[in-house]
Amino acid sequence: MPQAHPATTSLVAALDAIRAETDGRIDITLYPDSQLGSELSMQSQLRSGAIAFTLTSASSLQTLAPVAGIPGLAYAFADYPPLWAALDEGPLSERIRDALGAFGLRSFRIVDNGFRDVITSLRPVETVADLHGLKIRVPPSPLLTSLFRSLGASPVTINLAETYAALQTRIADGMENSLPQIEATKVYEVQKYLSRTGHSWDGLWILAHGKTWDALPGDARGVISRHFDAAVTRQRQDFVAMNTQAEARLRARGLSVATPDRAPFRAALAASGYYADWKARFGAEAWRALERHTGPLGA
Repeated sequence: MPQAHPATTSLVAALDAIRAETDGRIDITLYPDSQLGSELSMQSQLRSGAIAFTLTSASSLQTLAPVAGIPGLAYAFADYPPLWAALDEGPLSERIRDALGAFGLRSFRIVDNGFRDVITSLRPVETVADLHGLKIRVPPSPLLTSLFRSLGASPVTINLAETYAALQTRIADGMENSLPQIEATKVYEVQKYLSRTGHSWDGLWILAHGKTWDALPGDARGVISRHFDAAVTRQRQDFVAMNTQAEARLRARGLSVATPDRAPFRAALAASGYYADWKARFGAEAWRALERHTGPLGA
């Protein structure tokens, strides 16, 4: 994440607290802004043990453990209470954590990266038809790629660190992300229209290399876990506050803001077979675990 993202600032505070509490015995160095590579590269480095921890999006983890992407299903969650209930404990959380554990990864609580909106340079997105033909930058997520293809757009996968340049040079016509991420990456400097589509939620799992984690003394694991948990709680609060104020700040920076009716977008996805397809891919048990918190999807 960029340095200004609340996930980064909360983790910086946590690592400082860990160093202070242990008199420097535990020293974890943070590399923000994709300094160690793309998300997929860092996932590979984590699995090999080349890095001890990483913060990576649920959407990109879907390429490794498919069920990890299920919280980002389009219009599944409308608000935070059912989302955190699903991901902090219970069958859906257990299913995702077990899937990541099968790849030797130890998962902590998930960080908020928000409900995602569309920002473009060519036109506002007020109806489904406005997406047709637009090249929209997405992370390496099959779920988000499928979502935009189902709505008639042309999704293109671009590393986050390269997105600003891609938008500036019109390799992509727009991107989709949360408002704090749009602010942190400063893409508002090269885009014109913000559309509050709220089409998907994404979070960031804090993950550890399992063997490295298991080799640490028990007291060290306890200190790290406690401060990581506190960082997630703080980050979720900071993110909501930042997100609440972000639209006004982006308007002040010159963006035109539209708030489309979301029901036609969800209806178009259902008609395209998007929900039926992902129900088949995720499997009936995972789908039931999701619908415990969301209600029926795809109707």
